[in-house]
Amino acid sequence: MSEELALDGLPGTEPDQEADPDKEAATKAPAKTDWWGEVKGIVWLVLAVLGFHSFIAKPFYIPSESMLPGLEVGDQLIVTKYAYGWSFVSPTIPNPVAIFRSLVLRQEIESWGVQLPFIHGRLFGRMPERGDVVIVTPPGRNTDYIKRLIGLPGDTIQVRGGTVFLNGTAVKRGPIHDTLIPIDANSQCKPEDYGESARVTGADGKPYCKLPLVTETLPNGRHYDTVELGYSDGDNYGPVVIPPDHVFLMGDNRDRSADSRFPVEQMGLGGPVPWENLGGRAEFITFSKSGNGSWNPFSWGQSFRSGRAGTSLHAARDK
Repeated sequence: MSEELALDGLPGTEPDQEADPDKEAATKAPAKTDWWGEVKGIVWLVLAVLGFHSFIAKPFYIPSESMLPGLEVGDQLIVTKYAYGWSFVSPTIPNPVAIFRSLVLRQEIESWGVQLPFIHGRLFGRMPERGDVVIVTPPGRNTDYIKRLIGLPGDTIQVRGGTVFLNGTAVKRGPIHDTLIPIDANSQCKPEDYGESARVTGADGKPYCKLPLVTETLPNGRHYDTVELGYSDGDNYGPVVIPPDHVFLMGDNRDRSADSRFPVEQMGLGGPVPWENLGGRAEFITFSKSGNGSWNPFSWGQSFRSGRAGTSLHAARDK
């Protein structure tokens, strides 16, 4: 018999046993949650999101029809914050009191954010180009509008009979042509806005809003469609010389847009706007909500409009 076997058989001797990791783990106290670490993680995440929204890009929801036909109520789009540099309107700073009053008390709040006091100039500022679709904060207010930039500093701008004149020359306008916009919960084609005859039935049997359009071409060759509904209060304006570091903005739905042609008291922009009030440039549509869906999951397919995701918001340019 070998020595190893003899030792194993001696009385009072036990073979070595390996430690059982499961038993050791069971004897240890359960790990405590690092609540402070969790809070810090959430805070850093919130700061990262706010920083991205303030300096890179943010989503924007279209609440009105002032930019028809290109933008419909319910469109969700991306706005780049760095396109023209950064100004006092760039930072996204949430206002907890406003959020509480809006969500809990159901009060009508102009904005969920805190606006910094006006500061002259822009960091790494660059003047927009004619035809850009921009986000703007009206002077003295804390909300965002979306409009198209028409006039630059030093321009003399005038509107006569619905035709825009830049520096004494009429902006080129094409012939009137129609477009059909599907009617849904967010795009209702109200008779008081567009007349009874605007609501038509398409070849597919669905309801549409028939709008007359005019293609407008700016001096730099950029062109886009505007809605032409006939005479409105904004069809005659100016002439006005745009001051230094100011821009002139108009909506594409010319007869249903409160823009630089109208005073702030009438929900307009009060004339040429300081370029510091520009919050960014609209880039493209991410998705579009029709407003037709409900809580029922089977209706969610009706909640979104097809064919609008990815649509560029940059005005086309003549070659």
